[in-house]
Amino acid sequence: MNDASLIEAAKKYRESAYAPYSNFKVGAAVLTKSGKVFGGCNVENASYPVGCCAERTAICKAVSEGERDLEAIAIVADTEGPCAPCGMCRQFIAEFGIPRILMANMKGVVKVVTPDELLPFSFSGKDL
Repeated sequence: MNDASLIEAAKKYRESAYAPYSNFKVGAAVLTKSGKVFGGCNVENASYPVGCCAERTAICKAVSEGERDLEAIAIVADTEGPCAPCGMCRQFIAEFGIPRILMANMKGVVKVVTPDELLPFSFSGKDL
Protein backbone atom coordinates (compact mmCIF):
# COMPACT_ATOMS: atom_id res chain seq x y z
CA MET A 1 0.00 0.00 0.00
CA ASN A 2 1.36 3.42 -0.89
CA ASP A 3 1.27 6.56 1.25
CA ALA A 4 -1.65 8.10 -0.65
CA SER A 5 -3.80 4.99 -0.12
CA LEU A 6 -3.03 4.91 3.59
CA ILE A 7 -3.96 8.59 3.90
CA GLU A 8 -7.22 7.94 2.04
CA ALA A 9 -7.99 5.13 4.48
CA ALA A 10 -7.42 7.54 7.38
CA LYS A 11 -9.80 10.03 5.75
CA LYS A 12 -12.46 7.34 5.53
CA TYR A 13 -12.07 6.46 9.22
CA ARG A 14 -12.28 10.18 10.05
CA GLU A 15 -15.87 10.16 8.79
CA SER A 16 -16.84 7.99 11.80
CA ALA A 17 -15.37 10.37 14.39
CA TYR A 18 -17.52 11.15 17.40
CA ALA A 19 -16.60 14.75 18.20
CA PRO A 20 -19.73 16.53 19.48
CA TYR A 21 -17.77 18.81 21.84
CA SER A 22 -14.80 19.98 19.80
CA ASN A 23 -16.04 19.18 16.29
CA PHE A 24 -12.37 18.29 15.64
CA LYS A 25 -12.56 15.04 13.69
CA VAL A 26 -9.44 12.93 13.26
CA GLY A 27 -8.86 9.71 11.35
CA ALA A 28 -5.92 7.35 11.48
CA ALA A 29 -4.87 4.23 9.60
CA VAL A 30 -2.07 1.84 10.56
CA LEU A 31 -0.31 -0.38 8.03
CA THR A 32 1.14 -3.64 9.35
CA LYS A 33 4.11 -5.54 7.93
CA SER A 34 1.66 -8.25 6.86
CA GLY A 35 -0.14 -5.67 4.69
CA LYS A 36 -3.26 -5.25 6.80
CA VAL A 37 -4.73 -1.84 7.54
CA PHE A 38 -6.45 -0.96 10.81
CA GLY A 39 -8.16 2.34 11.29
CA GLY A 40 -9.57 4.50 13.97
CA CYS A 41 -11.23 7.80 14.69
CA ASN A 42 -11.34 10.02 17.73
CA VAL A 43 -14.15 9.34 20.19
CA GLU A 44 -14.87 12.19 22.60
CA ASN A 45 -16.58 12.03 25.96
CA ALA A 46 -18.26 14.71 28.09
CA SER A 47 -15.58 13.92 30.67
CA TYR A 48 -12.78 14.98 28.33
CA PRO A 49 -9.93 12.75 29.58
CA VAL A 50 -12.07 9.67 28.96
CA GLY A 51 -12.06 10.18 25.17
CA CYS A 52 -9.74 8.31 22.84
CA CYS A 53 -7.64 9.61 19.97
CA ALA A 54 -7.76 8.17 16.46
CA GLU A 55 -4.12 7.11 16.53
CA ARG A 56 -4.44 5.07 19.72
CA THR A 57 -7.69 3.55 18.50
CA ALA A 58 -6.07 2.35 15.25
CA ILE A 59 -2.99 0.97 17.02
CA CYS A 60 -5.10 -0.82 19.64
CA LYS A 61 -7.21 -2.41 16.92
CA ALA A 62 -4.08 -3.74 15.21
CA VAL A 63 -2.57 -5.04 18.43
CA SER A 64 -5.86 -6.63 19.53
CA GLU A 65 -5.85 -8.58 16.26
CA GLY A 66 -2.33 -9.89 16.92
CA GLU A 67 -0.48 -7.38 14.74
CA ARG A 68 2.50 -5.74 16.47
CA ASP A 69 4.85 -5.16 13.54
CA LEU A 70 3.58 -1.80 12.33
CA GLU A 71 5.04 -0.17 9.23
CA ALA A 72 3.32 3.20 9.06
CA ILE A 73 0.53 5.32 10.47
CA ALA A 74 -1.40 8.06 8.66
CA ILE A 75 -3.16 10.77 10.64
CA VAL A 76 -5.65 13.17 9.02
CA ALA A 77 -7.73 16.11 10.21
CA ASP A 78 -9.15 19.31 8.75
CA THR A 79 -6.23 21.46 9.89
CA GLU A 80 -4.27 24.24 8.21
CA GLY A 81 -1.09 22.16 8.03
CA PRO A 82 -0.41 18.46 8.52
CA CYS A 83 -2.16 17.04 11.61
CA ALA A 84 0.38 16.20 14.28
CA PRO A 85 -0.50 13.70 17.01
CA CYS A 86 -0.90 14.83 20.61
CA GLY A 87 1.80 14.04 23.16
CA MET A 88 0.04 10.95 24.47
CA CYS A 89 -0.27 9.54 20.96
CA ARG A 90 3.35 10.36 20.20
CA GLN A 91 4.38 8.19 23.14
CA PHE A 92 1.98 5.46 22.01
CA ILE A 93 3.44 5.51 18.48
CA ALA A 94 6.97 5.39 19.94
CA GLU A 95 6.06 2.33 22.02
CA PHE A 96 5.49 0.34 18.83
CA GLY A 97 8.41 1.85 16.90
CA ILE A 98 6.30 2.75 13.87
CA PRO A 99 9.00 3.87 11.42
CA ARG A 100 6.88 6.15 9.21
CA ILE A 101 4.39 8.69 10.51
CA LEU A 102 2.34 10.37 7.79
CA MET A 103 0.76 13.57 9.06
CA ALA A 104 -1.79 15.01 6.64
CA ASN A 105 -4.72 17.35 6.29
CA MET A 106 -7.86 17.27 4.18
CA LYS A 107 -6.27 19.61 1.61
CA GLY A 108 -3.58 17.09 0.70
CA VAL A 109 -0.66 18.58 2.64
CA VAL A 110 1.51 15.73 3.94
CA LYS A 111 4.59 15.60 6.15
CA VAL A 112 6.39 12.31 6.81
CA VAL A 113 8.48 11.97 9.97
CA THR A 114 10.31 9.28 11.91
CA PRO A 115 9.61 8.36 15.54
CA ASP A 116 12.72 10.26 16.72
CA GLU A 117 11.62 13.37 14.85
CA LEU A 118 8.12 13.06 16.28
CA LEU A 119 9.21 12.46 19.88
CA PRO A 120 12.88 12.89 20.63
CA PHE A 121 13.93 11.39 23.97
CA SER A 122 10.83 9.20 24.22
CA PHE A 123 10.37 6.99 27.26
CA SER A 124 10.80 3.28 26.49
CA GLY A 125 11.17 -0.11 28.09
CA LYS A 126 14.91 0.54 28.23
CA ASP A 127 14.19 3.27 30.78
CA LEU A 128 12.56 0.88 33.23
